[in-house]
Amino acid sequence: MCRSCATAAAPADTSVDAEAPPPVPGVSRRGLLAGLGLGALAVNLSLSAGASTAVAAEAEAAAEAAAAAAAKNGAWANPALGRFPAGGHYGAPRGGASHAGQDVSNSTGTAVHAAAAGTVVRRSWGGGLPGRTGNALVIAHGGNQYTYYGHLSAYRVALNATVSAGQRIADMGATGNVTGPHLHFETHTGSLGSTVNPVGFLAARGVDLSGGWSRIDPGASGSTVVVIQRLMTRRGHTLVADGQYGSVSVAAVKRFQSSKGLVADGQVGPATWPVLVYTLRQGSSGDHVRALQTALNKRSAGLAADGGFGSVTTSAVRAYQSANRLVADGEAGPVTWRALTG
Repeated sequence: MCRSCATAAAPADTSVDAEAPPPVPGVSRRGLLAGLGLGALAVNLSLSAGASTAVAAEAEAAAEAAAAAAAKNGAWANPALGRFPAGGHYGAPRGGASHAGQDVSNSTGTAVHAAAAGTVVRRSWGGGLPGRTGNALVIAHGGNQYTYYGHLSAYRVALNATVSAGQRIADMGATGNVTGPHLHFETHTGSLGSTVNPVGFLAARGVDLSGGWSRIDPGASGSTVVVIQRLMTRRGHTLVADGQYGSVSVAAVKRFQSSKGLVADGQVGPATWPVLVYTLRQGSSGDHVRALQTALNKRSAGLAADGGFGSVTTSAVRAYQSANRLVADGEAGPVTWRALTG
C-alpha cells in the first residue's frame, strides 16, 4: 500500500458529495420572502421562518432524489481489479496527515482504466500534487470532478489525451513510496485537491470499487446500456441497441425481472446481471456475443461487434482476462462479465 499519498488536512467525507447534494440555489428564508413580495414588517417572522424551512427542505429533498436517480447513469467504470489492502483506505493515518485515496492491490502490469470520460491533465511524478509519489495520471471529467491514478508502472495515454470511460490508460505498479504494487485511486470534487472517499463516490454512481456488479438505472446511456439491450434482445425482448435506457428498454427489463422472480425496479444491478448474462465461448454467435464484444470494446479491445465468437474475440477475451489477472481461459463467464460491466 501507499506509505504517503496523503493530504495535509483530514479529507472531506463522501457523504457531502454522494448523499447530500448542495441545497437548491436561491432557496433561503430571505429569498422566499422576497419572491412572495413580503417584507419583514408585514409578516410574522416565526411563521415565515417555519414555512421557509419547510419549503427549503422539500426542495432540497427533491433535488437529492433527482440527483440520486440520475447518478447511476453508466458514465462511470471501475478503474482496476484487485483487493483492498489493510490500512489502504481513505482517511487512514499517514503521520500527521490522512490517506487521500483508496488502494487497490494487484500485481505489477494489471490494467488501469479511466473511471469516466475526460482529458488527461497531469502525467507526471506524483501528478504534481503535494504528498504524492510515483508515476501518476490525473483526468479531468468536467464539472470540477477529477480522478487520480498513482504508482503506475507504465502510461498508456499521453498528456492532454481525450479518454473514454473504461479505456485502458496505464498499468498498475509500485513506483514511489510504497510497500508493494497497487493502484492509489483518488476522486476530487469541487477542485483538484479536494478529495472525497472514492468508494462512496463511485458507489453513488453505480460502481463497486471492490469489484462487484455495476448498477445501471433508468435514464442511463452509453455502451453499457447497449450491452444490456443486446442481452435483452437475446432473452427475447427485442430492443433497439441505441444506448439509451429509456421507457421501452426499462419496461422490457422490468418484464424480464418479473419473469425471474426479481424485484421489477428497472435497475440492472447485482440481482439482475447474473441472470441476464450468458457463459460464452468460441463458436457462440448472436446478440449476446455482440453484447460481449461491446463490453470488451469499452475496455479498449477494438473488435467488430459482428456477433461471431471466433478466434479474434477469443484472443480479446484472453487478453482482457490476463491484463486484469483473471483466469485467462478465453471463456466469458460471470466473473469476466462482472469485471467487464463494472
